Amino acid sequence: MWGAPVSKYAKSIMLLGGGELGKEVVIEAQRLGIRTIVVDRYDYAPAMGVAQESYVLDMLDGEALRSLIVQVAPDLIVPEIEAIATPVLVELEQQGYKVIPTAKAALLTMDREGIRRLASEELGLPTARYLFADSLEQLQTAVAGIGVPCVIKPLMSSSGKGQSVCRKVEDVETCWNTALEGARAKKMRVIVEAFVPFASEITMLTVRSVSGTIFCPPIGHIQKDGDYVESWQPHFLNEEQLKEAQQIAQKITDALGGYGLFGVELFVTDDGIIFSEVSPRPHDTGMVTMVTQDLSEFALHVRAILGLPIPSVQLLTPGASATLKADREGEEFQVAGLEEALALPRTQVRVFGKPLSKPGRRMAVALSAAEDVETARSRAKQAASILKVVWSIE
Repeated sequence: MWGAPVSKYAKSIMLLGGGELGKEVVIEAQRLGIRTIVVDRYDYAPAMGVAQESYVLDMLDGEALRSLIVQVAPDLIVPEIEAIATPVLVELEQQGYKVIPTAKAALLTMDREGIRRLASEELGLPTARYLFADSLEQLQTAVAGIGVPCVIKPLMSSSGKGQSVCRKVEDVETCWNTALEGARAKKMRVIVEAFVPFASEITMLTVRSVSGTIFCPPIGHIQKDGDYVESWQPHFLNEEQLKEAQQIAQKITDALGGYGLFGVELFVTDDGIIFSEVSPRPHDTGMVTMVTQDLSEFALHVRAILGLPIPSVQLLTPGASATLKADREGEEFQVAGLEEALALPRTQVRVFGKPLSKPGRRMAVALSAAEDVETARSRAKQAASILKVVWSIE
């Protein structure tokens, strides 16, 4: 189900989540004259600095979330993070509120169990073998059934939080504790996935709009501890691989429905393409599109959710991104090294403006374009290595 165009009626959007991706969505929405409201669990979230209105709220508190949405009455509700009381969005959609892309999509993709069962059991997409566990004892049984190495993740988390690779059975308890610490929900439940021997990981940005479904050129990326550290576009796939990746992306996004940009994560293996995850919103690896495409993933998302046409997307140049992460917790800090990093050819930096640093937290991204992917990757990593999070006490 595509849904009706909303550009004639949408004057305001409420983003549920105000991180660095939401910040870029807000900027693109305001370019088209849309009033923006940002909700996040902490004050001074990046997107709050550019939105007209903002609210601090625990979005897992269903009653508080419902009350705020009814109070503000936005034309579009745009989930941007996983930790949301999604059943409330389903109820509100039934009452006439517009959830992007749909409340069903938000409900399924915020929970790894829902999206995995949809992909594997209903759509028949190729996935890694998986089991679920609600306790340490069940996890030990699941790991024995899947075998090691395997990947253990909380059902709801973001940026790799709580994810770990269990390489031997003696590590199961440690992995269980890691998952619980990283979970962004109250569910004591994890997913255990067989380790996939992949040649590469890609993101297939897929856009559903009034113009139909279009695909951005594949984005390659590297993750560390479940969180991306660099990405590049285009990532080479042969004709057969590209066709298979697009078919998988279309099947999963058609099943979710609605308008918007989806980040479909896939493994490229010697035996074909395997589905991993999908996000019904801009993807962190897709930040590279801010220097590679005529329309960034954020511009594409906003156009799509407003019901505006997107006849095509053009890759203008190869490019790459590399992240800057903090190594400690603190509030009095700044990102240094901008002068030297920006002296590199065809390089940009986005400082996210987060009010608190934490070990492993993304604080900025370096973006570089070049004549070829290899040069762009080298340049982006060089720029990111120049950037530093420094504290005022130093």
